[in-house]
Amino acid sequence: MPKETAVYTHGHHESVLRSHTWRTAANSAAYLLGSLKPHMKILDIGCGPGTITADLAELVPDGRVTAVDRAPGILARARATAAERGLANVEFAVADVHALDYPDDTFCVVHAHQVLQHVGDPVRALREMYRVTRPGGLVAVRDADYAAMTWYPQTPGMDDWLDLYRRVARANGGEPDAGRRLKSWALQAGFTDTDITASSSTWCYATAEERAWWSGLWADRTVDSSYAERATEGGHATAGQLHAAAAAWREWGRQRDAWFSVLHGEILCRKPV
Repeated sequence: MPKETAVYTHGHHESVLRSHTWRTAANSAAYLLGSLKPHMKILDIGCGPGTITADLAELVPDGRVTAVDRAPGILARARATAAERGLANVEFAVADVHALDYPDDTFCVVHAHQVLQHVGDPVRALREMYRVTRPGGLVAVRDADYAAMTWYPQTPGMDDWLDLYRRVARANGGEPDAGRRLKSWALQAGFTDTDITASSSTWCYATAEERAWWSGLWADRTVDSSYAERATEGGHATAGQLHAAAAAWREWGRQRDAWFSVLHGEILCRKPV
């Protein structure tokens, strides 16, 4: 069976989960929500701590959400999220998106948020997502595009941070600029142009609270998370360079006029009937 070859760049340090637990269906899957029906059966791939999963489950009260992740440890957090919200229509499992352990034509919707940028073979992953989707159903994917991230002011060191992150992510087998590639990957996976609705949306951080939160979690992630270990162990940066990048993040976050936008590519792919 095919297995994922990429290493998950971020890991699940608290600084990473600070970001992941902020995500909701409204701020991370709005492009999909208008297509959901109460009876639908959804597969949520790469569910992480389960905040989007829980929202999806609430939106399909007569249906069911199966949430999967490659990392067994994070599923305990996702289960707790569902339990805290009293959701009975969610189940969890460990899974590799390259080889999903589900029959053909199982789900009404197969959803993946910030997943394909981290996998070894995104085209193969999309083929698997297509396979387990029912005819007439949807494959829904959203990924950030790091090269398209933009900010103000141009604080010294921030460009160095972005260059380093992209090098580390690619060395781990992923593609940090996935957002712009989603439609291309879907076409390679077998969807036709008429099957695919491509769009984009952003996260934007500009208030004092948002700046402090976003700069703080990235500063901490840069020196304390699995990303930091992979950057140093892979020879991409020294500890001193990582601390300089973290300091650049904190300096950017202190600016009253600071603004940061994260562009995401999105695809809704309809499986032909």
